[in-house]
Amino acid sequence: MTETESGCAMRCWLAAAAVGLFVVLLAFGAGGRALLEALAFGALTCGLLGLLFTWLFCAPVPKAQSGQAAQERIAQVKAAERAAAAEARAAEEKAAAEIAEKEAAERAAAERAAAEKAEAEKAAAAAKEAETKAAEEKAAAERAAAEEAAKAAAAEAKAAEEKAAADAQAAEASAPSTSANVGSTLLAGEEELASRKGSWRYEPGDAGSDDPAPSPASEDNVDRDGDGVVEGSAEGSKPSMLSEARDGVADNLKEIKGIGPKLEQLCNSLGIYHFDQIAGWSADELAWIDANLTGFKGRATRDDWVGQAKILASGGETEFSQRVEDGKVY
Repeated sequence: MTETESGCAMRCWLAAAAVGLFVVLLAFGAGGRALLEALAFGALTCGLLGLLFTWLFCAPVPKAQSGQAAQERIAQVKAAERAAAAEARAAEEKAAAEIAEKEAAERAAAERAAAEKAEAEKAAAAAKEAETKAAEEKAAAERAAAEEAAKAAAAEAKAAEEKAAADAQAAEASAPSTSANVGSTLLAGEEELASRKGSWRYEPGDAGSDDPAPSPASEDNVDRDGDGVVEGSAEGSKPSMLSEARDGVADNLKEIKGIGPKLEQLCNSLGIYHFDQIAGWSADELAWIDANLTGFKGRATRDDWVGQAKILASGGETEFSQRVEDGKVY
């Protein structure tokens, strides 16, 4: 410490001591404090003020730097400021780039999700359209098959009718020659057979009627299954019968030309309730039916029940079944 600095410090402490003494007198005299308390306040005031005055008035003043050093210092400060600004800009640019990248990723994800959803909806629509088209094609094929089956059944029924008509005409044509031969010389047994021959003849009328046709004794002596043996009610083979109608609802067998209310009851009593049963009869089964229709023997073959039942079982209609449905027969 220089002499100047020592003198300054002495003056500062003397000034502080004067103020401390003034505080002691003020506290002891005017404030009514005890002497020790007044001295303590004075000493504290003196110490604090001495330090304050010494620092304010006696501290050495730093020398001014030279012009070049100041410029260097200023340049360093500016460089540091520029570096800090550059770092701040770089940090901002990095943050902005990260935000932009995140937003781009979110947009891309949203676009992918939208594209996937659109593809899924398109695929679902295509699948539904294909399913609808397949259902329509299937329905059309089923309709076409049903129509073809109905046409085939109708053609078969027509062919059967034509065959039955041709057979009837052939039988009528051969009747005179047969009767002419009756008066000629008869072989052994022919006379007895001729005496047993009935006069019944089938006359086509209202085929919906089921009144029993005259059944001569010769009807029981017909080889219906073509095996060369007359077996009566044991002709052919018995078809599969039902104990009751399926689901409790029988088909209206009266829609078959040749089956009336009485014959329908007889069929039901035998176990015949549905068109598809009749449509599925074989030749042997048809022979059994003809032989066991009491009072109506041979009726199933003469009226072509099987051909009509095939049309009705496939969902088709005949002219006679339409008349029955319209209430014009029964």
